[in-house]
Amino acid sequence: MCRNIKMLFNFNPPVTDEEVRAASLQYVRKVSGFNKPSKANELAFLAAVDEIAAVSARLLSLLETNAPARSREEEAAKAKARNAERFRNEGRVA
Repeated sequence: MCRNIKMLFNFNPPVTDEEVRAASLQYVRKVSGFNKPSKANELAFLAAVDEIAAVSARLLSLLETNAPARSREEEAAKAKARNAERFRNEGRVA
């Protein structure tokens, strides 16, 4: 899975439209293989981002959970710790 696509469900404060769009953009970039599409593909690329953002927002609004909402700060700290561990382990020779 693309590491740049962040989990968006069950956060306090709730996810913003900008965060949904950013995740949708990362998804379209991954699927298409384009970081920035050519002029010929730009309309299709942007339409896909818009459609995925709309579907994602709809999905997030329909999901339910009994789990307590996650803290953005705590999740960011966990991600930072995972990255530090990953990069420390990548430097070792097996």
